[in-house]
Amino acid sequence: MSKGHTPSTETRRPDRAALFIAVFLAALGGLIFWDASRLASMGGYSGIGPATIPFVVAGGLLVLAAWTVFEALRGDFPARDRQEFGPVVWIVGGLAVQMLLLKTAGFSIATGLLFAATAAAFGKRKLWMTIPVGIALCLAVWLVFAGLLQLSLPAGPLEHLFW
Repeated sequence: MSKGHTPSTETRRPDRAALFIAVFLAALGGLIFWDASRLASMGGYSGIGPATIPFVVAGGLLVLAAWTVFEALRGDFPARDRQEFGPVVWIVGGLAVQMLLLKTAGFSIATGLLFAATAAAFGKRKLWMTIPVGIALCLAVWLVFAGLLQLSLPAGPLEHLFW
């Protein structure tokens, strides 16, 4: 037995945030299980069909939910840092801008702005540098997907210069 300090059972309290996460995991696992059960009749001559992997994922989520409840009741989760909302606002704002501009500005510009907003969320606030870098990287991705893989991504004025 170790000589370190172990808190008594009276001082431990269930971690409410972890219990909330466990409920979410169980609900998601149940939803996937329910949806996969509707696909089970479509299995062919073998036991493996389109519902096999969703059942495995649902089972894994339910196991993780049970494990999370167990750990939450034991109180073994480490203390969490305070949530910073500034980075979340940058990323959600970047996603909103991307969704609004995707059809009009095209994939490269809209996703390049998302790249710059995400970089700002991680502390790189030099938008004069991250916006062009993001647009260039996204243009390269667009060229690979549209040119080599023949997949359709929204094209804007920048993409029409190349294709």
